[in-house]
Amino acid sequence: MRFMMMVKTPESGPPSPELMAAVGKLSQEMAEAGVLLDTGGLAPSARGARIRLSGATLTVIDGPFTESKELIGGFAVLKAASKAEAIELGRRLMQVHADVLGPTFTAELEIREMFDPPAGQP
Repeated sequence: MRFMMMVKTPESGPPSPELMAAVGKLSQEMAEAGVLLDTGGLAPSARGARIRLSGATLTVIDGPFTESKELIGGFAVLKAASKAEAIELGRRLMQVHADVLGPTFTAELEIREMFDPPAGQP
């Protein structure tokens, strides 16, 4: 099964070099173990946009998204045998954040199982 993990934090700019190094090390370990499929960090919301659909009307909203208390700052796609295994992998990822950023850092990791494509499709 594939799971997407999304790190949600208050918007605060790019991660520190220390956090990037620690997450990079964990990512390398997970990739070598065959469980990490993809990762990415997201630029500040000021560089983004949202498209809202209400009824038949599409509205484009340019960032920054000041009304949001937290935003997705990064993601990982992992392969795990079960939800329990995905949670354990997520705990490892969040522990790296705790170790580097200290006890005052607050974040949330959302873990969602992904639908697999139908047989014969990429």
